[in-house]
Amino acid sequence: MKLSVIIVSYRVPFYLEQCIKSVQQATKELNCEIFVVDNHSQDCTIDYLTERFGRSVSLIDSNHNLGFARANNMAIRQARGEYVLLLNPDTFVGTDTIRQVVEFMDKHPKAGGVGVKMHNADGTVAKESRRALPTPYVSFLKMLGLSDRYYMSHLPWDRPARIEVMSGAFCLLRRSVLDQVGMLDEDFFMYGEDIDLSYRILKGGFENWFVPADILHYKGESTQKSSFRYVHVFYQAMLIFFRKHYGHLSLFITLPIKTAIYLRAAMALVQMGYGRLRREMGFFSRPASMEYVFVGGEAMLEECRLLAKRKALTATFVSKDTSVCPSRSQCVVYDMDTFSFSDVIRRAEADGQSSVGTYSRDNHILITPQEIIR
Repeated sequence: MKLSVIIVSYRVPFYLEQCIKSVQQATKELNCEIFVVDNHSQDCTIDYLTERFGRSVSLIDSNHNLGFARANNMAIRQARGEYVLLLNPDTFVGTDTIRQVVEFMDKHPKAGGVGVKMHNADGTVAKESRRALPTPYVSFLKMLGLSDRYYMSHLPWDRPARIEVMSGAFCLLRRSVLDQVGMLDEDFFMYGEDIDLSYRILKGGFENWFVPADILHYKGESTQKSSFRYVHVFYQAMLIFFRKHYGHLSLFITLPIKTAIYLRAAMALVQMGYGRLRREMGFFSRPASMEYVFVGGEAMLEECRLLAKRKALTATFVSKDTSVCPSRSQCVVYDMDTFSFSDVIRRAEADGQSSVGTYSRDNHILITPQEIIR
């Protein structure tokens, strides 16, 4: 078995379906298995996946929300692939993306892991695609607002480069390296486990690489980041990592970093509390209206005209060969029976403003970064 793809999911069945479809298209020439670990979603995910994919996907239905690290490890223990790909469910991959990273790993035996060029929901490149280790010095610079070192901004985007930290949203790992350095640290519930694993790969004498192969990450900037639970889990992960790898340093070094983490967490909670209070008192900004631009073949456009009328969407409809003038108030919806996933990413990157939506006549579902429309 060449590749095992592992997707941990929680209450995102329709994003997940699209992700799996993109993986299936991208692995047609590879001996590949796909695992989905459902983290006790308690929604339609299990039944929906079974209906849509049958036995082509190995489904692990957890009775509890185990967190990202434990859920991935469950599937890694069952995986048979030479390589293991950890992939977020709210992503889709370019048609050639997985082939490119697998071929890169084949040619670079010292590579323990590979990350890729991630795009935000508006097509812009996500700076989190390449990161440096959050050493005390790098962390100090980032807290001062000097983030170029942390995001390795000196590296080119158009060719491979060695990096220090890979994103857990797309992380291709050599199974033999996992066997040597260990799987994900289950002390991390969510966030931070990708940094920890990347660091252990480097300490094991292997390399982490960035390869300019494309994916789109729908909700990486917004998923639950307005919740108190996010603040607790995220900053707790930062403390776990710091204590694990830098706890031995002098108190004069560790105390300012720990204090800064606690202060940042406290500031985030205060800002959230203030925002919630304003909303409860009626002081809130009305969200900007969204215009949907449907781009595709006639069959798709006809279905979407009916959908837009039923949902009272502000919409325009253009043929697949027509260029679109991008705007930040637009969501450009692509016909997935006409465009490939790579086509969508390329167009989105060229636009760099409009958010990306997709529509498939296979399930009659409109997927946007903000919501699912059926």
